Amino acid sequence: MFDAVADVQDGELALRGEHAPLLLIHGGAGVERASMTPQMEAGARAALELSLRKGYAELEAGKTATDAVASAITVLEDDPLFNAGKGAVFTHDGKNELDASIMDGSTLAAGAVAGVHRVRNPILLARAVMEHSPHVMMVGDGAETFATEQGFKLVDPSYFRTDRRWQELQKALKDDAAGVPLTERLMALKHFGTVGALARDSEGRLAAGTSTGGMTDKRYGRVGDSPIIGAGTYADAACAVSGTGWGEFYIRVSAAREICMRMTELNESAEQAGKAVINDEIPQMGGDGGAIVLGADGSISMPFNTEGMYRGWIGADGVPHVAIYSSDVLDLPQPMH
Repeated sequence: MFDAVADVQDGELALRGEHAPLLLIHGGAGVERASMTPQMEAGARAALELSLRKGYAELEAGKTATDAVASAITVLEDDPLFNAGKGAVFTHDGKNELDASIMDGSTLAAGAVAGVHRVRNPILLARAVMEHSPHVMMVGDGAETFATEQGFKLVDPSYFRTDRRWQELQKALKDDAAGVPLTERLMALKHFGTVGALARDSEGRLAAGTSTGGMTDKRYGRVGDSPIIGAGTYADAACAVSGTGWGEFYIRVSAAREICMRMTELNESAEQAGKAVINDEIPQMGGDGGAIVLGADGSISMPFNTEGMYRGWIGADGVPHVAIYSSDVLDLPQPMH
């Protein structure tokens, strides 16, 4: 929770027509304590804190919410712990296919990429699609051609390989060969690791972004919710959302957009709207996962229905607040009304 000094600062900003900058991040739902080591926990917390500090530095410098989101996500894409960028999971064919999207809530401009193999930071390419093309989404080879035209230096696909993700694929292939049904295997795959960020800048503008390597052992060019505007990512003038979880279900209910619709049309709080979609609607269909939600008034919600979700926020106190498990206490800032 903000301390008294932070509350006063936020109030003074509001009187001047300004807003206290806020940044939220997630590093994926599905974290299970049994699969974590002390070293992994320490590494995750350090990465989340670095992501928050890097993103918030943009806001402190007077840059936009979109700048902060891109900066925060880039840090997580570069860390092999998360299922995005460097730590992306493998497809059935032993490849890494990366998806990302970003949205500027103040203009409803959006950009997305899917199925790219050689782009180190897909979130930056998604932003380039938003800002330097007339399109919203580009996929595969075409997206990489656009990347080179925009001055991106493509990396060798081996850059994304990590032994931990490779071993996860080998286990999935063994289960596949043993005849374990696909749905059962997907339900057992709890560590999603998708990353995302939301921000409110000093002018009150909101932005959202999400980046992922998808799902271990995915086939046939499968694309989940992360690069789909309205499903895994959404931002408008009142609300911003980034999701993480079983993407097929997020797509079916347009999860990110539905949360915002509940906040704007049903006048639900960030907590109520997030719970209704993430903890009620999606599990009733058989899916699971989590999300981060940010209202224009600074209200925050971080719902998830798994044992843990990497998550954190930073605001007027300038201190990163991070958590991993559902049992972790994570005080959230109080919105200004």
